[in-house]
Amino acid sequence: MPIFIAAGQWQWNKARLKSDLQQQLEAGGAQTALGMPATPVDPSTLRFRKIVAQGAYEPQNQILIDNRTYRGQAGYHVITPLRLEGGDTRLLVNRGWIPASAEHRVVPDVATPTGIVELAGTAVVPGTRFFTLKADGETGGWQTVWQNLDLDRYAERVGFPVQPVVLQLDPDSTAGGFVREWPRPDERIQTNLSYAIQWWTFAATTVVLWLVFNIRRSD
Repeated sequence: MPIFIAAGQWQWNKARLKSDLQQQLEAGGAQTALGMPATPVDPSTLRFRKIVAQGAYEPQNQILIDNRTYRGQAGYHVITPLRLEGGDTRLLVNRGWIPASAEHRVVPDVATPTGIVELAGTAVVPGTRFFTLKADGETGGWQTVWQNLDLDRYAERVGFPVQPVVLQLDPDSTAGGFVREWPRPDERIQTNLSYAIQWWTFAATTVVLWLVFNIRRSD
């Protein structure tokens, strides 16, 4: 019974976290867009805020995040650093989803605008709770395909300062974007709630069965 209760609480907490993140996203989107400075920022002050930035893409340090799907098709998210005007700091830009090649070992070509571009999008803080092979992004030359986006490891690899947030390019931006149907933070929240109720139902059933069997035994 304690295991069932704990499993239900875990699913309930996941649903609550998703709901909180969705509220933060909606609140941030309702505020005036902020300009991205060329100096390091506090990620907590920009999370889910609308931001605008100006600079030049650097495709030589671009990476593709593997195992991203769109409508059931496998592909990548294109992450391109933008050198912000007025400094040496880069801002990583998630330009959206592209399909994988028929042969997955073949890395697709990615077209990137040249010169100064103006971007608008939402600032997100990438997750850190994932398992990454050490070889990911750390083998001899530049490794284009990564399994996850780890900002600290990326900054260590490139050697230049990187803002601690990623800009998810707006769907209507013309600054070199691809498919940009960004998932909602509260996606599949009903599934988490259903699982929570299911686990708690198992706990209640266990109690009822225990009572029934013990009452019969005492009779």
